[in-house]
Amino acid sequence: MTEQKPTKMVRPKHWDETVEEAYRFQTAGYRDAVEYQTLKPDFEVDRWPHNGYIKKLVRKNGYYNYFNKERECPDKEIHKTKIYMY
Repeated sequence: MTEQKPTKMVRPKHWDETVEEAYRFQTAGYRDAVEYQTLKPDFEVDRWPHNGYIKKLVRKNGYYNYFNKERECPDKEIHKTKIYMY
């Protein structure tokens, strides 16, 4: 499977669920869901059932990142998060 390359990257100004999703992938060391699925095809993204936020990801080194049920991206990190478009 070949890795899909993004054509555009933007930095968000305000928090929303897209920013939260990107923040959790980037905290675990991935660009986004596309890169995660390319590098870890055997692992599913584990999500919280009540809101759909990511619960657990496998890092590139094999360890796990666990995330809380509620928002994790602090306001001061929003502008550091990258949203990729294909």
